Amino acid sequence: MRISILILFLMFSFTSISQNKPAYALFTSDGSPAVYADIVLRTQAADVVFFGELHNNFIAHWLQAELLRDMFAAHGSTLIIGAEMFESDNQLIMDEYISGIIPVHKFEDEMRLWENYKTDYKPLVEFAKEKKIPFICTNVPRRYAQIVGKTGFSALETLSKEAKKYIAPHPVKFDSTLTCYVEMIAAGAKHGGANIAKAQALKDATMAHFISESLKKDTKFIHINGAYHSDNEEGIIWYLHQTNSKLKILSVSTVVQKDIEHLDSEHKKKADFILVTPESLPGSY
Repeated sequence: MRISILILFLMFSFTSISQNKPAYALFTSDGSPAVYADIVLRTQAADVVFFGELHNNFIAHWLQAELLRDMFAAHGSTLIIGAEMFESDNQLIMDEYISGIIPVHKFEDEMRLWENYKTDYKPLVEFAKEKKIPFICTNVPRRYAQIVGKTGFSALETLSKEAKKYIAPHPVKFDSTLTCYVEMIAAGAKHGGANIAKAQALKDATMAHFISESLKKDTKFIHINGAYHSDNEEGIIWYLHQTNSKLKILSVSTVVQKDIEHLDSEHKKKADFILVTPESLPGSY
């Protein structure tokens, strides 16, 4: 009898533990527990929503696709989407695909897509195509970021008038005291750290520029980018506020922790909402 009771106890305990394995948790900026519906509700008052992801985090990719669908359900034709993963000089190709002018194989052959496009970003593009949502390629062409990373902003002065259409207006403001750039300069001190940070700033400024250009009265913009580009209201958000300090911005960041029951202090204040996934979660690549 005692053995039977012990077996039942162990089975119950094991079942209880195995059922309590959440794949993610959500928190507000101060570490208070939150739910997905809180994010959707807060988008109502926002002009721009930033979803900061970890590029290989499939929970973040899934949740941003869900948010796109729910924002479209709420805002319809006023919604615009943009993403770091697509470069500004490919906007014509994106427009032609979203409008149905070119087939999928031509689009995917010519867009310089990230390796994880089909698993992680294609669902966003296909939803935008289905619903005719404008999709803005916000990032600077990587070739221009690379030359700034080597020689600094002076390299932009050599570009043609045509090339400058695809980057933030020159001269690009650069605040080297922002934490995101301070960390980058320190990390790359022996490898041109200052110029690497300037290349990052060029990306941030360019993404902010094309978001700002796309915003019209009564529109909503959801932007997908690596969390580092929007954490702590720096990066893209800082540049966007230089253009229009009155914009209402909502931000989401993605982090990983060993324990997702509570938000670690180092991640507080990173964004309005913080998506936490466990360290044990496999990456999407």
